[in-house]
This record gives sequence, C-alpha cells and structure tokens, in this order.
Amino acid sequence: MPATSLHERILAGVPVAAGAYHRLLLVVGGPGSGKTTAFRAVEETQGWPYVNVSLELSKRLLDLTQKQRPVKAAGLLDGALRAVPGAVLLLDNIELLFQPDLALDPIRLLQRIARGRTVVAAWPGSYEGNQLRYAEPGHPEAKTYSKPEVTIVVAGEAEPVRDIAAAQTPPTTAQEPQ
Repeated sequence: MPATSLHERILAGVPVAAGAYHRLLLVVGGPGSGKTTAFRAVEETQGWPYVNVSLELSKRLLDLTQKQRPVKAAGLLDGALRAVPGAVLLLDNIELLFQPDLALDPIRLLQRIARGRTVVAAWPGSYEGNQLRYAEPGHPEAKTYSKPEVTIVVAGEAEPVRDIAAAQTPPTTAQEPQ
C-alpha cells in the first residue's frame, strides 16, 4: 500500500534523501498544509530531533548589531544545529532564513547543513513545474529555484517523493520597487 499521510510520505522520503548528494528533504506546502503536525508525528514515532529554526536563530542574533547579523547568521545556525544529536534532523519554521537583511541563500544553507546528516526541512511555499518558490514574485523575500538539487515531498499531493537530480539554478530574487 502506498504511503498516504504526510507523515508516511516524509518517512518514505528520508531514505531517498539519505542516498542523495545533498541529504536534504524539503516538505513543501503553504500555511495550514500540515507540515508541523507531520513533523511532530515523525518526531514522536522516530525520535528524530525537531528544531524551530526561526526561534533558535533569532535567539542567537539578538545580541548582534544589524551589520554583524548577515555576516554571522549562517555560522550561528550551523553551530546551533551541530549541537543537536542524531542522524536525521527535522527543521521547521525556516522563515527567518528568507529575511533580506540576513542575505542568506536558504537552499544553499540547508544543503550545507545536510552534508553531515539527513535534514528534513519544512519549506513554506510551493513546488510546481520544477519551480520551488517562497513568497510571491514582487515580495521582498521572494525566492525561486529552478530544479533545485533536493528531494521533495509536497504536502497535499499523493505523489510520495520527488528526487530532483538536476543541477541547482541560483535563485531569482524579486527586485524592490524603485
């Protein structure tokens, strides 16, 4: 019987992601699509650590100046996550990674974090026609990746796992109005 619940599709996707160069599984869906509920179920059944990325990173950024934040944000997150044990890591609430003032590339950062272990991250956006998106075009935080080199599970779809093997194209960022 094929995996049907988002929880089951995440569990089916982890071995696929674990065998990829970038051991990154993105669970893609908008608000209310069940990502956090599924992550909590996976945490409970598998014992994999769950991290609220925006909460953990914001705690570490509080004491830094505005100029220090973009320079240190990636290293602070990487250091915080290295301290979390486990072969598989669940990352939720990654919205802070898209803040323009932090100047981060969320996909590349997540791929780098996924070098040493399998990372399952909740991507608050959409995946359609080989385009991974965060925010609508024109929004200051908008990012679009064409054929990202990641494994994807889309919340609300019956297809269990998409293994995207094409090379990643750098994101396009929406221009601010002049």
